[in-house]
Amino acid sequence: MTRVLGRPTTMAVEGMVATPHYLASVAGLRALQAGGNAVDAAVVANAVLTVVYPHMCSLGGDAFFLIWDPSEGRLHALNGSGRSPAAASIDALVAAGHTTMPQRGAHAVTVPGTIHAWETALDRFGTFGLADLLQPAIAYAERGFPVTPGLRAAIAQARPLLEQQDAAARQFLPEGQVPAAGDVLRQPDLAASLRLIAGRGADAFYKGAIAQAIVDTLREHGGLMTLDDLSAHRSDWVEPLRTTYRGLELVELPPNTQGVTALQMANIVEGFDVAALGFGSPELIHLCVEAKKLAFVDRDRYVTDPERVPIPVERLIAKEYAAELRRRIDPDRAWAPGADRPGGGDTIYLCVVDRNGMAVSLIQSIFKGFGSGLVAEGTGIVLNNRGASFTLDPDAANRLEPSKRPMHTLIPAMLLRDGQPWVVFGTMGGHGQAQTHLQLLLNLVDFGMEPQEAIEAPRWVSGRGTPDDPAHVLRIEPGFGEATIERLRAMGHEARPTEPFSSLMGHAQMIQIDRERGILLGAADPRADGYALGW
Repeated sequence: MTRVLGRPTTMAVEGMVATPHYLASVAGLRALQAGGNAVDAAVVANAVLTVVYPHMCSLGGDAFFLIWDPSEGRLHALNGSGRSPAAASIDALVAAGHTTMPQRGAHAVTVPGTIHAWETALDRFGTFGLADLLQPAIAYAERGFPVTPGLRAAIAQARPLLEQQDAAARQFLPEGQVPAAGDVLRQPDLAASLRLIAGRGADAFYKGAIAQAIVDTLREHGGLMTLDDLSAHRSDWVEPLRTTYRGLELVELPPNTQGVTALQMANIVEGFDVAALGFGSPELIHLCVEAKKLAFVDRDRYVTDPERVPIPVERLIAKEYAAELRRRIDPDRAWAPGADRPGGGDTIYLCVVDRNGMAVSLIQSIFKGFGSGLVAEGTGIVLNNRGASFTLDPDAANRLEPSKRPMHTLIPAMLLRDGQPWVVFGTMGGHGQAQTHLQLLLNLVDFGMEPQEAIEAPRWVSGRGTPDDPAHVLRIEPGFGEATIERLRAMGHEARPTEPFSSLMGHAQMIQIDRERGILLGAADPRADGYALGW
């Protein structure tokens, strides 16, 4: 299958970085060229993204790493997500007048895990420290950067949210206006915070002035977080989850992420003759969407903090269980389980491979656009709303409890061949991430696409983008054709076309390692502002 691509696959031999913003890709590439390794480059690129993509990520968010260490010949996974405040509970929120989990504001904020995750990864694998790696981010925060059309649109959409807090409005609505594309946006408070972290490391964030500013801001807005919550935070090295797909090994993060869901979907779909069904056929899309629905029932039933609730992970990713689920799919008719929860979810995904073969798959997020809508006063740090994933249902596994990690949509991934990384990939997209992982997997393996083709191919996503959407809307890009959309509707899907290259489909990045030829092939999603750069 050959498609006319909007941009070529990037090819290089020494190293490669793929991110959703070109300034971050350049910063990561420079770190590699200066002698840094893939972890160094991933952190410097992520730090720049917290400045130039503030609607998608922030120092006030969470981060997850998959790291291939070629010296050991093994994968390492780092969970850098934060926990709810120790005083958080269903009773506390009910007493505050809430009947459902708040989606924005102070009660939706969990302890930010990003800075600790950066430092933890660098302590184990890095060659540079935060003092060096944060300098490009500091420069963009202090001197400013040109606002892209995507960021302008995000600020315009979030304006009512940002106007609810003076600190957020000052930072993103200079002189009370949405900046135009090309305007230079400066964030001096964020530059000062980055300098403190560069000088003192993670302690500058979790203790001292920044921590006090976070707590004071949240308390002012009714939140429950304390300095003890911040100082007690830790990142955790965890064992990655794996399954096989047509002889390859697909690797994801374990709970509290939805990596188990991505593996379930791959297992279910592996039992279909995907290549014979054909790329973009309504029959294939239908089967994949139905696999998603079944896997998401399990996700919403089980996935939460495994330290607090036992999760039957091995059963969920077993091939036998996938066969059982596959038999439940009607090949001609859509199933309608309970209504999907509203989606959304703004995130960054990036990947790096260096000259020595170290590979990093990194995802970082504040959850929804501009997170909680709160900026910690005087710091420039946007605070996440990851706690919005909790529920106030006392019988649910993912119920709000003290010092608990919520279910996370964030999932960096790798695809291994013969025990070594073949493709490093991932995407933003909230509840759509596992669905995009599946489509990229099929594009690469079943349809033989090269990286940029796999990312630019039209995509679909099942699930509500807003509370006003139908219970099971299926968004589908126009590249599939009207006949496909009509056939899906006849099968019972609420299929609705989007504009081409819709952000609803996520922003995927990918690096493929061609060991036979000794080259790297990188791709970045035209749905974002990024590029894959190598040398």
